Amino acid sequence: MTVPISFEFFPPNTPVGDEKLKTVVQELGALKPEFFSVTYGAGGSTRDKTLHTVRAIAAAGFEAAPHLSCVGSTRAGIAEILDTYRAQHIHRLVALRGDLPSGTATAGEFRYAAELVRFVRETQGADWHIEVAAYPEYHPEQRYSERDLQHYVDKVKAGASAAITQFFFNPDAYFHFVDSTRKLGADAPVVPGIMPFHNFAKIAQFAARDGIEIPRWVALKMEGYMDDAASIRAFGLDVVTGLCERLIAGGAPGIHFYTMNQSALTLELCRRLKVG
Repeated sequence: MTVPISFEFFPPNTPVGDEKLKTVVQELGALKPEFFSVTYGAGGSTRDKTLHTVRAIAAAGFEAAPHLSCVGSTRAGIAEILDTYRAQHIHRLVALRGDLPSGTATAGEFRYAAELVRFVRETQGADWHIEVAAYPEYHPEQRYSERDLQHYVDKVKAGASAAITQFFFNPDAYFHFVDSTRKLGADAPVVPGIMPFHNFAKIAQFAARDGIEIPRWVALKMEGYMDDAASIRAFGLDVVTGLCERLIAGGAPGIHFYTMNQSALTLELCRRLKVG
């Protein structure tokens, strides 16, 4: 299957984590992904670690796309980061609003991701490929769906090349989001972000925090397996495989996997889907 795939990592905190990630990069790199993205902590708290990880991925021969959040930042600071990446021959970016670090009062010179996208286009030119975030079940801070859709449209019109969604388990939400934004004039590809069930309890916490629906039947079955790790793994793979199959059949332009710096589940999903 020729569906493009990509993978997301977070910057490791230890030398052991660095070594483990090198192995994961090679294992997933064998699937010939379009790129690997690397997250960026609140207010740029992992800036140096993100750069270190991006350099390592690029040195291994793969395209890397660092996340860059703008809230709490200045234009001069963002320009410096972009110049650093350009010097590393990196021209792909995941542009986000991001969150302020705890205890920080000022939002800086950017309020929204659309302003960051516009700034990159105005100061760096057209040779950057800029991904932005999309929320099929709407941003957790947004009370009104129309406003959330408009924020997304603003990012596309500011110059976004494509979007990657927050993880979800309801394919209808994805298709409805894509249809709704197309009607508003946003025609950038929207790539589904897929979270394998690495750890159901943690994913359930993330979902509750961010307003993501885990189907009740899935949650009940997962909870019913208790400590049966083999059954949880098998069932989780079946659920996510079915989700991806429906998305691909419905025309999704690619699949972006949230790997949690692990390879086993993602490799198995790609094998089942015959991608890569």
